[in-house]
Amino acid sequence: MSEHKHEYDPTKEFVDEKVDIERQSVILEEEENSPIPEVAAIVSNKDDPSLPVLTFRFWVMGTVFTLILAFINQFFYLRNNPMTITSMAVQLLAYPIGKFMARVLPSGILNPGPFNVKEHVVIAMTANCAANTAYAVDITIIQKVFYRQDFGFLANIMLIFSTQMLGYGLAGVLRRYLVYPAAMIWPATLVQVAMFDTLHRDEDLAPGQWSRYKFFMIVTFGVFIYHWFPEFIFPVMGTVAWVCWINPKNLLLSQLGGSAGLGLGAITLDWNTIIAYLTSPLVAPWWAQANIMIGFVITAWILVPLTYYTNLWNSQRFPIITSKLYRENGEAYVVTDVLTNNQLNETKYDAYGSLRISGFFALTYGIGFAGLTSMITHTWLYHRHKLVAQWKQSREHSEDIHHKLMQAYPEVPDWWYLGIFAFMTAISIIGCEVYDYYLPWWAVLLAVALCCIFVLPVGLIQALTNQTPGLNIITEYVIGYILPGHPIANVTFKTLGYISMSQALTFVSDLKLGHYMKVPPRAMFWAQLFGTILAGIVNLLTADWLLKTQEHFCDPESDTFSCPNTNVFYSASVIWGVISPNRMFGPSSAYKVVNYFFLIGLVLPIPFFYLKRAFPNTWMENIHIPIILGATGMMPPAKPFHYFNWLVVGFIFQYYVRRYHPDWHLRFTYILSASLETGCCLTGLAIFAFFTSTKTEMAAWWGNQQPGELCPLQNEPTIPLGTPL
Repeated sequence: MSEHKHEYDPTKEFVDEKVDIERQSVILEEEENSPIPEVAAIVSNKDDPSLPVLTFRFWVMGTVFTLILAFINQFFYLRNNPMTITSMAVQLLAYPIGKFMARVLPSGILNPGPFNVKEHVVIAMTANCAANTAYAVDITIIQKVFYRQDFGFLANIMLIFSTQMLGYGLAGVLRRYLVYPAAMIWPATLVQVAMFDTLHRDEDLAPGQWSRYKFFMIVTFGVFIYHWFPEFIFPVMGTVAWVCWINPKNLLLSQLGGSAGLGLGAITLDWNTIIAYLTSPLVAPWWAQANIMIGFVITAWILVPLTYYTNLWNSQRFPIITSKLYRENGEAYVVTDVLTNNQLNETKYDAYGSLRISGFFALTYGIGFAGLTSMITHTWLYHRHKLVAQWKQSREHSEDIHHKLMQAYPEVPDWWYLGIFAFMTAISIIGCEVYDYYLPWWAVLLAVALCCIFVLPVGLIQALTNQTPGLNIITEYVIGYILPGHPIANVTFKTLGYISMSQALTFVSDLKLGHYMKVPPRAMFWAQLFGTILAGIVNLLTADWLLKTQEHFCDPESDTFSCPNTNVFYSASVIWGVISPNRMFGPSSAYKVVNYFFLIGLVLPIPFFYLKRAFPNTWMENIHIPIILGATGMMPPAKPFHYFNWLVVGFIFQYYVRRYHPDWHLRFTYILSASLETGCCLTGLAIFAFFTSTKTEMAAWWGNQQPGELCPLQNEPTIPLGTPL
């Protein structure tokens, strides 16, 4: 029996949906198609090379949507409840705008014909460069806010460009192994292919049936109106922590049921809160959400309270759920008291005392260690034969129909990619040498080397399994041992190594989408670079603007811009950079036991692998250890409250609605997700423009109290702060 025979294939989620949407089977007796059934079911095996791509319409909409997404996503990334507007909203909005432009613009250069799917793809991919904020912006923020250091706009933009685009140079090498071979599926791209196909295919509507666009516009407007209540008029709707409302003065109830505690039973009526740190629960398949639920319950509702109430690591001296930094006696750790010129002063450190973190925070690091090593074991057990086979296939340059059709377009020369890689590496070295507080030149090369070593095996895993092991922990660990006491050097090294790999695979994924949609490779290349440059500039300018105009910016107690992700990023810079992994997790540290999670993650997939073989075709088929261990990867800054509500909504739509109302689910679920995001975003921007920026507040009443006022004890430790050990 093959060891892969009974493994759950996540791509089946996309295949089943597409087949149902199309209501037809794939008939291939006379036509060549992809040898991969799920690709053959979804991706067209036809092409029209005459369709224009980089048109005037593209440049207008690509520029405007990229500017909007870059500003909005950076703006909301720093708010108390972060939110990301994905390129799905752009896919939906660009279609009617493109059709309108094709109808009203004069024929010729401005309007070369009907708005076509290839234009649409490139517009969405350009805007997708702004879907996630530039990771390096967090470095510039923590420098200015926490380390009181500013190297200036030029240094900051050099860092952003180099970390965002260095990985693009690697895509030129990776495309031969991760784009061209038919077996490199990239399951997530199949959803996008299905969406583009749906939009550009005429809908057969029954009498009285809503089109997808009518549904999108009506729901977006309704959400825009409704969201004024949880966001401004009646914010208590955002955190209905009824458990601790029973007796707000009871510490245990506040810890168990408060939104900043374990969040047991706490619900939210605010979509922005549900998706604050996680992707939309309307999109993630239920099998994955079920694994996330298992990991969440074990970590947040079993291990965390067990750690806290047994007082492991003196956890009761700190709040039960927090990512803040503390002294041994429970007082806040003032990092500047142990620094000299933003580097650790060992004399000051010895006098001030060692750093302590909550049991929750320590556990999340341990689970992260286990998740990383479990991915290695899982990949070896389940995918080693497949990976080796596809590696051999890719070396032989085996072609399918899609690769043959792409031969109609000139490929991007290798020297374009190599030029980007060399130039961005040089920019990184120059930036770090000129502003020598970042990294020495050899450390830049080491970070780039780590990226180069891991990018292909990680890319193979992502292309086949849709799972992406991150390098953030490894990079922090490595540079923390090599350059202890240097916080900015630590986060810069991490960004160069981790984000460069992530960006490389993002570009490769987009190239695969272009491969499926038959978009000329050179058009994808220029669109991606254009979008990345534009988004990086807007991200930095937006962050600088908010820093200069908002009071208490990135203060955890801020009512609007508490920067939860950035505060966790800062805490990591202290743990791994200032204090260093040796002092924090070394043999003599209080948290040395956390290192055993590396071993736990390495071993844990093995028994489940053999159990699946022993009991095929059972519920055990869906157990995925790396997903279980990686489930709480967003905690912190996410709290159990966010996960609980995310899972509830996911169960409703991805299990109940999908199972009992499949037609509605297949037709409207993705559209509903995009319209909820868009409506929330419009409300948030309107409130900021008309009220927050003018410092106009809603009249005080019981419905706009802060969660901490309704559950005032949820962030208090069991043992009063400052009590001697």
